[in-house]
Amino acid sequence: MKITDQLQLHSPAGNSALTIGVFDGVHRGHRHLLSRLKSEADRHKLTSVVITFADHPRGVLHPDVAPMLLTTIAERVALLRETGVDLVIPVSFDKTLSTLTAREFAVLLKEHVHMTGLVVGPDFAMGHKREGDGTTLAALGQEMGFFVEMIEPLRSGEGPVVKSTSIREAIAEGDMARATVMLGREYSLAGTVVRGHGRGRGLGFATANLSVPGDAIVPRDGIYAAWAKVEGERYKAATSIGFNPTFEGSGHSIEAHLMEFEGDLYGREVRLDFVRRLRDELKFDTVEGLQRQIDNDVAETRAALEGSRTVNS
Repeated sequence: MKITDQLQLHSPAGNSALTIGVFDGVHRGHRHLLSRLKSEADRHKLTSVVITFADHPRGVLHPDVAPMLLTTIAERVALLRETGVDLVIPVSFDKTLSTLTAREFAVLLKEHVHMTGLVVGPDFAMGHKREGDGTTLAALGQEMGFFVEMIEPLRSGEGPVVKSTSIREAIAEGDMARATVMLGREYSLAGTVVRGHGRGRGLGFATANLSVPGDAIVPRDGIYAAWAKVEGERYKAATSIGFNPTFEGSGHSIEAHLMEFEGDLYGREVRLDFVRRLRDELKFDTVEGLQRQIDNDVAETRAALEGSRTVNS
């Protein structure tokens, strides 16, 4: 079984307290849970372990309703490690794994990760058809020798519980401020620069045309103030997402004008950290009208970013 090999590959030397999930976005709610995991691990002198599913279970079991993702598995593992947990174990979620009972899964975790404690949120369930709810897991823990700690979810101020679904909804609406609050950082989208139509340079505003992963959630169409990161350097970036309605047949694109950047970006990776949505896409009757609006967008981007506190590294 694939998960057995993956768990054995990362097996800790001693006993562990662990948590399990997708952790897409590694948002403030996740970090709230991981803080408790580290505290419990320290209190019991255990290794703190996070098991993250590389594949979203909903995407495996119900591909027609698979969620768009906030992070790639590489980004997720890096963010999880930054929280200070001792060990991060990425595992593949597949249909074989989905058929395991809660008891069978717990046996694997006891055998290969030396699970002595399990720290999870109130909605967590493990095993086939989510049979391993809090009550079931507590009973299994008593029988098999591991404690179960269920923590309360984190709320966004007076608002709803912080969760990946709510952040995806905010990004899909272009509400980057709300997404930033729940994530604890700006939403990032990384892609490779590919050749576009070349219109930006002709307009006096060269742009990087990004090709991003197909399962990455893209903010609502419009114009955004963003930070662009290229090989460790940051640049202010006026960013357009959409169909560029002034020109027929443009196709959907993500284009960023990096201010003060000089050089060739083709084939290089650019990461965009979205700060604010400035406006909807507009169709202009003349190229001159579009150029004047881009001038305004660049100025507004500068102003928005001068006053922003970037929380991404």
